[in-house]
Amino acid sequence: MEMIPQEIIRQKRDGERLSPEAVSDFIAGLTAGTVTEGQAAAFAMAVWFTGMAADETVALTRAMRDSGTVLDWSALDRPVADKHSTGGVGDNVSLMLAPIAAACGLAVPMISGRGLGHTGGTLDKLESIAGYTIAPSPDLFRRTVADVGCAIVGQTADLAPADRRLYAIRDVTATVDSVPLITASILSKKLAAGLQSLVLDVKVGNGAFMTDLAEARTLARSLVEVATDAGLPTTALVSDMNHPLADAAGNALEVKNCVAFLKGDKRGSRLETLVLELAAEMLVGAGMAADLDNARMQAADAVSSGHAAETFARMIAALGGPADLLDRPETRLRAAPVVLPVQAARDGFLGACATRDLGMAVIELGGGRLRPDQAIDHRVGFDRLRPPGSRIERGDEIGRVHAASREAAEHAAARLRKIFAIVEDPPPEGPLVVERITAGRGVPAAQGLQ
Repeated sequence: MEMIPQEIIRQKRDGERLSPEAVSDFIAGLTAGTVTEGQAAAFAMAVWFTGMAADETVALTRAMRDSGTVLDWSALDRPVADKHSTGGVGDNVSLMLAPIAAACGLAVPMISGRGLGHTGGTLDKLESIAGYTIAPSPDLFRRTVADVGCAIVGQTADLAPADRRLYAIRDVTATVDSVPLITASILSKKLAAGLQSLVLDVKVGNGAFMTDLAEARTLARSLVEVATDAGLPTTALVSDMNHPLADAAGNALEVKNCVAFLKGDKRGSRLETLVLELAAEMLVGAGMAADLDNARMQAADAVSSGHAAETFARMIAALGGPADLLDRPETRLRAAPVVLPVQAARDGFLGACATRDLGMAVIELGGGRLRPDQAIDHRVGFDRLRPPGSRIERGDEIGRVHAASREAAEHAAARLRKIFAIVEDPPPEGPLVVERITAGRGVPAAQGLQ
């Protein structure tokens, strides 16, 4: 007999273990609309406070996967793989990674999401490109993946629809950072996408949802184990998010950063290190490379040869965007009317960054959402952010604000000066990739990987 939603909420509120049938009933109601937004919010909060056992999380993941269509890519002649990040600031990795992996022979049907909390969303970044279709028809999505090798799109109406509804509710109810909810949200979409292998980038640090390494490990292991139990081979990297990953934060600005990366202008950066490392994991996981060293070389060659840039350009054009985005990003991406350089107030080295505050500053500029239905300004944000450890002299530019008004720009500039600490001595440089996690175990990252 079908359980009523409030009884399921009560059970989870009281710390009881939900049966697979109860989870399935609740998700079915969420999909059908018989579970209200208030009930979904109460359920999410109950899970946040009391957690879920492994079997509950598996049941939630499968129920959300099965709430809509599950894609089938068996007709393709290349392995189907993807990557997902748990969210960070200046994390535009997906924009470069999908075409790099496709240029190396993978098929990458990347189902992405919008921003959550203080973190940016890949779909929001892509929507800064005029004409780009984040919700193509199923035929166009399949054709783009088959012809180009990759397509970065949003969830269609029939792909894990229960997750799409719950995702928006979590964003505005302070329930984003729940391991079971994150696990089920990420994996329901990936399982529905019909993948053959998956790589996860689990962020840790003051700009991540998981600020503690132990918490990040818990999430990474949950994701890897649940995915593996569902038949999807998965590995995870735990990576540092104590500094913005790219030197830009904001939607159109991160797309410009992606274009510069694919043209070879970001060599030697932390961003390049992580992109190539995740690409290597994808290639090894899909059986396209014998080991990580060989896979890194393949990925680097895809960038240096221009093949990845060409693939990115073809994807943008195939999904309705301008064919000349790589050649004319400054005219194809709308610019903010006010651009304000921010100077350092003293000499020293760029030390700690309040990365979460940087993400919130983008939202305050209008580049993120406080409500699910809120429109965003794709033009605004920060760029030319200096990397951690940079030598700074008073008056040097530590970044630029892009804003809709002079008043907003000056407020954001004052905030940016407080977000970046300037210290007397060079700060210690920790690893960018902290740990590699596979089913059943975690593996510390190789020394020297920054």
